[in-house]
Order: sequence, then C-alpha cells, then structure tokens
Amino acid sequence: MYSVTVRDHFMIAHSFKGEVFGPAQALHGATYNVDVEFRRPALDDDGIVVDIGAALATLKAVLGELNFKNLDEEPAFVGRNTTTEFLAGVIFQRVAERVAQGQLGRHAGGLTGLKVTLHESHVAWASYEGALDSS
Repeated sequence: MYSVTVRDHFMIAHSFKGEVFGPAQALHGATYNVDVEFRRPALDDDGIVVDIGAALATLKAVLGELNFKNLDEEPAFVGRNTTTEFLAGVIFQRVAERVAQGQLGRHAGGLTGLKVTLHESHVAWASYEGALDSS
C-alpha cells in the first residue's frame, strides 16, 4: 500500500459535557496539527498516489470550515462532545466527500483509503481511518 500524507493545523474553542472531562467542561481552546494520509494499492501512471497540492488545498478548505470557531455554537455539532476522536471522524468524512466529488483531480481516482490524525499535543493524538467508496 502506498501513501502520501499532508499536514495543516486549525484552532478552535469548545467545551464538553460530562464529569469525565473535568475542567474541560468549561470553554477552552485547542490547536490541532492534522495529518491526512491518502492510500492506494498501486501508483498511478505518473507514479504518484495523489496530487500533493490538491490534497493540501483540500485539507486547508476542510479545516477552514472549523478554524477559529467556537464549536459549541456550530449547528452541525449541537449536543455532541467535539472530542479529538470525534473531530478526526468529521474531517475524514469531509475529505472523503471531496474525494468522491472529484475535487482532488484525476490522480485521486485510485485512492482506496484515508487516515486522519489530529495531534492534540506532543504526547496525545487521535485518528480515524477507513476505506473510500470505490464506485
């Protein structure tokens, strides 16, 4: 399996519901470094996994929808704890939708999987990975 990973970051504010979160129940900020790994079993005719520029632009666009937002006020997240794990899944879905829509160009046609990793700090991170619809 071949892969290419691109990285960017975003900053948000949010709070959590539930005693398990202790002081994080109060409004607080987070800055995440985000890696998105694009996977395919064979390189395309040009010898690449995906156009890195298109992959980075796609990640930047997805993160732009979240950057500098208070996630407690975002309608898509009402009633949800926007944990690092949850956000990894959201970013996965949004990138996967763009792949399916052809927004990463012809080189993305052979992609079979993605892995999204959010680095909350230098000692903690969470990921979501899955297959891409090949239809």
